Amino acid sequence: MPVSIRSIGTALPPTVIDQPHIRDVFRSQPGLGRLAPRLIGAVFDGAAIDTRHTVIAELGAEPVAEPAADGGPDDDAATPTFYDRAEGRILSPTTGVRNDVYVAESPDLFARAAEEALVGAAGITAADVTHVVTVSCTGFFAPGPDYLLVRRLGLPATTRRLHIGFMGCYGAFPALRSARDTCLADPDAVVLVVCAELCTLHLRSSDDPDAIIASSVFADGAAAAVVTARPAPAGETVLDLDVLETVLTPVGEDDMAWSIGDQGFDMVLSSYVPHIVEENIDDALVPLLAAEGVGVGDVTRWAVHPGGRSILDRVQQRLGLSDPQMAPSREVLRTRGNMSSATVLFILREHLLPDAVPDAGAADVAPVRERVCAMAFGPGLTVETSLLTRRVAA
Repeated sequence: MPVSIRSIGTALPPTVIDQPHIRDVFRSQPGLGRLAPRLIGAVFDGAAIDTRHTVIAELGAEPVAEPAADGGPDDDAATPTFYDRAEGRILSPTTGVRNDVYVAESPDLFARAAEEALVGAAGITAADVTHVVTVSCTGFFAPGPDYLLVRRLGLPATTRRLHIGFMGCYGAFPALRSARDTCLADPDAVVLVVCAELCTLHLRSSDDPDAIIASSVFADGAAAAVVTARPAPAGETVLDLDVLETVLTPVGEDDMAWSIGDQGFDMVLSSYVPHIVEENIDDALVPLLAAEGVGVGDVTRWAVHPGGRSILDRVQQRLGLSDPQMAPSREVLRTRGNMSSATVLFILREHLLPDAVPDAGAADVAPVRERVCAMAFGPGLTVETSLLTRRVAA
C-alpha cells in the first residue's frame, strides 16, 4: 500500500504584519548607515509579500491594549520587549527572552495545526496516532513540543516521539521521510508530523544585508500532516509519498546558515543563494526523478519553498515552469511569507484541495492522477525534494 499524506492542517498567530508598515519601521531605525534605508526599502518592496503573521503583538499596525486583571495599569504589559511604539524603536532582547516567548507561544501553534490536521483526516482520530514527529528551528525547550502534543491530544504515554531541530527551511522533509519509513515498516501506523516556526522572534535592526533580507521575508506559522499507509475512504484526495531525496550543493555553505547569538538566532541568507539554487537545481532533481523514471515535463504540480521571490523566479525560469504551476508557492509567499519548515506544507495543502465539480455530462471522467514535486532549500546549502502522486481514493 502507498504511504500517503491524508490531510494537512495549519495555524497562524493572530497578529498580522503589513509589509509597507514594517518596512517603514525598519528603515526609520536610529543608527543605520546612509545607504541602509534605501536598501531596506528596495528589499522589502521587492519581496512579493503583502502580509505576514507574528506572535509579537507589538509589531502589529495597531497598539496593543493589555489592561491588568484588576483594571489598573499593567507595568509588565506596558514595558515593550521587541518594539517600542512610542519611540518607534526596534529593541534587542536577549536570546533567553526571545526563547521564553517561544516556550510560551509555540505550543498553541503546534497543537492547533495538529488538531486541524486530525479533523481533516477522514476515518482517523487522535486515538489512531501511533507516532509524533515535530519540527522547529526557532526555539528550544524540554520536555518539548512532541511531549506536549501527546499530552494535549490525549495520546497514550507509549506514543513514539521524535523532534527534528535546527534544520531550517527544509526540516519538513526529514520529518516526512521518517514518517514514510515508519509506515512502510508498520502499515497500520499513523504518524502526525507537525512543523512550527516563530521566525519573527529573531528579527533585528541592522545594516547587514543578510539581516535585512531575513527581516523582509520571515514569518510565524505552523502546519501538520497526517501520514499513514491505511487506505483512505473513497473520494478522499491524498498525496502519496513516492520518493524523497536530499542533495548537498557543491557551494553555499557560507551563504545560508543559522547560528545562536546573544541577541537571538543569527541568519545568514546571502543574495547569492538564488544563483546557487538556479545553478544546481537540475542536478538536485536527478536522483528524485530518476527513481521514478520521469522528467520535469511529467510533473504537473509543484510546491517550491518560497525562500524569497528571487528563488521562485530562478527555479521557474530554470525548469521552465508555468505561472499556474508556481501560483501556490507565490500565493503562500504573498500572504504568509517564509515560515521556514512549515511553509512547504502550506503549499502542499493547496494541492490537497478537492478538484472543482466537473461540468454536467463529465461526471463519468475518471479522477486524474497527477505527479507533484515539492522542494525546499536550507543551510548547507541543502536541497530536499519529494515526488508525490495526487490521487482520489477509489
